[in-house]
Amino acid sequence: MKIVKLLVGLQACTFPSSFSFVTQNAPHRRHQTPVSSQSGLALMLDDGTRKSHSMAQNTQFVTGFFKGLANRDSYRSLVTSLYFVYKSMEEAMDSTAEARVQALDYPALRRIPSLKKDMEFFYGKNWPSQILPSPAAKAYVARVQEVAGTKPYLLVAHQYTRYLGDLFGGQMMGGMASRSLNLANGDGTAFYSFDDIPNAKDFITEWYTCLNGLELTDEQKEEIVDEANRVFDLNIGIFQELEGSAVKAMLTLAVNSLKSKLGFV
Repeated sequence: MKIVKLLVGLQACTFPSSFSFVTQNAPHRRHQTPVSSQSGLALMLDDGTRKSHSMAQNTQFVTGFFKGLANRDSYRSLVTSLYFVYKSMEEAMDSTAEARVQALDYPALRRIPSLKKDMEFFYGKNWPSQILPSPAAKAYVARVQEVAGTKPYLLVAHQYTRYLGDLFGGQMMGGMASRSLNLANGDGTAFYSFDDIPNAKDFITEWYTCLNGLELTDEQKEEIVDEANRVFDLNIGIFQELEGSAVKAMLTLAVNSLKSKLGFV
């Protein structure tokens, strides 16, 4: 029965030798007819989450971040929340028997090893005893656990929203954090480095091909799109928690600028 489930989940995926695949004992078949990323579930997700994506990008925290207004405390809080989110996601992916989730689980995407490095940088060697999830992170984790226990195929929405978002925007976010916070040598920004993915565009195309090849009913696809929008809402919740820090940074910048113009600095 397990082999049958794996075949159902993997029958349309291809796995280039440069990309590691994590499914244990899973047979994989070569894709006979390439599936365009601009079709199927990939297109449904891209189109169906466009508004939510825009809303997340336009939160005060994110817009302030890209204006170079991030401060160390708010950035550390963001990375800490993401640690708890990814811990719940990757534990769910490790424990699930859902082949369609396993099919999209590449070790190169896994973020916990990098996040642990960032946690140690910001908190020191004893970081596990110094961190707790924020209310928004708790809500996010609770949703991941609920989905994993009831409809594990919906974890596909979490994989899509978080991993691809971080892979797409990781270099920009990491670079901005490094410049804004004067972080050197990748300190505190390991999360945004995908060292085992030399070509993000090729990797994403391959991941989309696998996504489009999953055996899902139309109803399940719609559920995954709905869940992806919910995931964006959960991410917005994390950003909104941090907006007080972003506003404070903006006010500090404005006051310092005014002082400089008036000759008080």
